Amino acid sequence: MGKLVRDRIPDNIPRDGREPKVSVLGEDAYLKALQAKLAEEAAELAEATGAKHLEELADVLEVLRAIADVHGHSWQDVEQVGEAKRAQRGAFADRLYLH
Repeated sequence: MGKLVRDRIPDNIPRDGREPKVSVLGEDAYLKALQAKLAEEAAELAEATGAKHLEELADVLEVLRAIADVHGHSWQDVEQVGEAKRAQRGAFADRLYLH
């Protein structure tokens, strides 16, 4: 079973004496792999503590950037929509939980 990895990961595998087996995904498979990677990284973020927490946040961000790119959105576009939603609906700063 394989998984989506960052671009330079296969370059590091020969250092361990192994031969990487890689393929380039088509658009549909790539999007599915990104969605799976987002779930994986979100689960890791939920379990992370200390310095690892910051690393996992960065991993989630990188996957989100890739998903935005697949859909033709720049990260600036995502930020602008986020700012508009915060202005209209607020953020999560007040920690409100609706029952």
